[in-house]
Amino acid sequence: MASDPNQADQDTSRFRCLAPGFEQFKFNDEGLPTRTSHEQKQVEDSILKCYRSFITSLDIYPDVPFLERESHVEFLLKGLKQLSSSYECLDSSRPWLCYWILHSLELLEAPITEDKALQIAEFLGRCQHRDGGFGGGPMQYPHLAPTYAAVNSLCILSNITDRVFNVLKQVSLEKLYNFLMRMKTRDGAFQMHDGGEVDIRGVYCALSVARLTNILTKELLEGVSDFIIRCQTYEGGFAGYPGLEAHGGYTFCGIAALVLLGHTERCDLRSLLRWTANRQTQLEGGFQGRTNKLVDGCYSFWQGATFPIIHMISCTDDDDQNLSATRWMFHQEALQEYILICCQHSYGGLIDKPGKARDHYHTCYCLSGLSVAQHFLGGLLSNDIVIGNPQNRLRPVQPVYNLSIDSVIMAQQHFNAMMPPAGRAQEESSAPGGS
Repeated sequence: MASDPNQADQDTSRFRCLAPGFEQFKFNDEGLPTRTSHEQKQVEDSILKCYRSFITSLDIYPDVPFLERESHVEFLLKGLKQLSSSYECLDSSRPWLCYWILHSLELLEAPITEDKALQIAEFLGRCQHRDGGFGGGPMQYPHLAPTYAAVNSLCILSNITDRVFNVLKQVSLEKLYNFLMRMKTRDGAFQMHDGGEVDIRGVYCALSVARLTNILTKELLEGVSDFIIRCQTYEGGFAGYPGLEAHGGYTFCGIAALVLLGHTERCDLRSLLRWTANRQTQLEGGFQGRTNKLVDGCYSFWQGATFPIIHMISCTDDDDQNLSATRWMFHQEALQEYILICCQHSYGGLIDKPGKARDHYHTCYCLSGLSVAQHFLGGLLSNDIVIGNPQNRLRPVQPVYNLSIDSVIMAQQHFNAMMPPAGRAQEESSAPGGS
């Protein structure tokens, strides 16, 4: 602790993990230990070590926690160099690698050369299937997940280079639309690929790329909101498929998809808020993905980004008099402490929880969640809450797409100026989901 009493009081108010009685939030198994309670205690012990080490470091480094920006950028740029050869285990996820790395770099505001941007765009173009949609790599079958990742990556690249057309021309709109329609099922859902699984991820991926590229039509939207609403569970979150358990990733997909559709009035918003708020863990400060599960850094975004979306929806409710004008409805400082103190790998990159390996997936979603926790963008009002060094500030994200606001604007300006697929009347919905 700081030796100066006044400094000690300031630190206690500045950091949640320094508050008196902080460790009382440890899990209590009430004398009935189980395998899951044992795992929870192990995680809490590892996290408390991180917080205690942080407290000790305050005497020497008063501006901690510090986002190790240079180490993260080095880790990410190294990953970009390996895209051409890829990783054997992720050979069918190469557009995802592009997206995770590029989005992390845009949040960190790390520059990429124009030549590199065009090279990546050309590679993504080779991942596009001749029948529409993008595969996990060149000459692979099209799949909705890498299609979402590829379109998002191209949106980011279009914001890097002045040659926007050269980047976004990689998307064949007519073929993309045909692919999305081919993936659509009779009950309003989408299968991930030909003969593939059907769940709410496919709905979100399809609607996100359709909205970004301006190919959302009445035909594509028919029955989709009915399927999404059937996925909301008695707990309040959304499941991957009707009748299954609520899950953080699926919950984000469900509510974000309703925003893209302009039908948020159909969901039970209060139960959604209650369930999501209860997924922030008391001691750790991060989010768990499901009830009674362990904290995981990736849910910093999947759960955390749900709050700005709920806030945006609630702003249209004239009866909601208790909505904050300066904060999201979760503990933003606690999430930042978890990410900055417990989830930074010593050699760059971010992780699930202490003791786990670094990877590009967790780097992307930890940084995305950190950005959400730092920035309140409520209509005309804005309020930054950045703990530790002021240089920890990341670029704000547009939570529905998980892209920077600039990337969304650039892509939508380009595609909105183009003619929609021939012979199809565009859906005139004014659904929020743009900038």
